[in-house]
Amino acid sequence: MPLKNFRPITPTQRFLQLNRSPELDAKRPEKRLTESFSKSAGRNCYGRLTSRRRGGGHKRLYRRIDFRRDKLDIPAKVQTLEYDPNRSAHLALLAYADGEKRYILAPDGLKVGQAVVSAATADFNPGNAMPLAAIPPSTKVHAVELYPGRGAKLARSAGNAVELVGVDGGTATIKLPSGEIRLVSSACRATIGEVGNSEHGSRSLGKAGRNRWLGRRPRVRGVAMNPIDHPNGGGAGKSKGGGGHLQLKSPWGQLAKSFPTRRKSKESNSLILVRRNGRKMKK
Repeated sequence: MPLKNFRPITPTQRFLQLNRSPELDAKRPEKRLTESFSKSAGRNCYGRLTSRRRGGGHKRLYRRIDFRRDKLDIPAKVQTLEYDPNRSAHLALLAYADGEKRYILAPDGLKVGQAVVSAATADFNPGNAMPLAAIPPSTKVHAVELYPGRGAKLARSAGNAVELVGVDGGTATIKLPSGEIRLVSSACRATIGEVGNSEHGSRSLGKAGRNRWLGRRPRVRGVAMNPIDHPNGGGAGKSKGGGGHLQLKSPWGQLAKSFPTRRKSKESNSLILVRRNGRKMKK
């Protein structure tokens, strides 16, 4: 979908670019599929700040999404395409033949009135869900399970897709958007197609206030702080910090870049063939 530019009658609109979707339904979400939730504002159960720069933002209702796609062999029609304030992807409201309604992630190319189904085998149309064993190689899929029956965990944000490299017995090889190549069970379910709303990452919010509406508070650079407040702070004038090579750190000294955070003892390391940096995992 094209990005919409605005006539700059105010300074805000000079750089504002939003992805307007004329196919989205303007009605309120399905009431039975929504629930309220309170925001944590980055605090844990003790009220202590654990995630910085969060807070505020507009009220939201959470839409319950069918990530399992476990309603098998019952056809459904796409009733509406809707906006979801909790994620970058759009949603599709499915009306099943037995009267039940569920939300799924709207793939690219899905239209209102189109029929979709979740089954052991089905047509390779966007929105149909099936096990990886029934999908031919080189197919783009999204909403992929890591373990059978636990619901989709991979490729759920706008414009993302996983490429199925091949299936060998009970194991499927997939290539993630990051470039990582890993193994999953061929019984894991996936949905055909790419996630829609691919222009989401190209939008420009235009003003700081629009970030505040999304619940994002301002971010202060470490090099702009005093030495007592941040390892990168201080210096005479505009300095890289510390009088030498800048090490990107948190205020508590934790390295922010070029520092592996994945545990070497993690069990699923054996399922990764190629890391996202292109290095092959050691057996």
